[in-house]
Amino acid sequence: MPISEDRFKKLGGDGNGDSPTLGTNAAKILSFLCNHPDEAFTQSEIVAETNVKAGSVCPTLIRLRERGRVDHRGKYWRVSDHDEAVSAATGHAAAALAIREINGEIPQMDEWQDHAVDPREYRHE
Repeated sequence: MPISEDRFKKLGGDGNGDSPTLGTNAAKILSFLCNHPDEAFTQSEIVAETNVKAGSVCPTLIRLRERGRVDHRGKYWRVSDHDEAVSAATGHAAAALAIREINGEIPQMDEWQDHAVDPREYRHE
């Protein structure tokens, strides 16, 4: 069954938006790095901490780097500042929405959606 262009654009390389599918090597590695945002790790350290097979870590890290999720310098890898910023913004937005709902406000998403900007479109500018 065909899908619309808008729906197609929302799909990531794995068909799951911009986030790795839970339980995958990418999700395990990204979760580990996100839990240690102020540190960088070698591939062998990532293998030891995530139990991802050594042969899978390098290609997975490269894919995450291509998506802007991790940074690489020398032999070290870390979660990208962009990824941290997106996580912080998402957490803030969720908290703000929860407070509004507690106070009885009903968010008008249709009005907001008309003006929304997807920051991923401007990632490489």
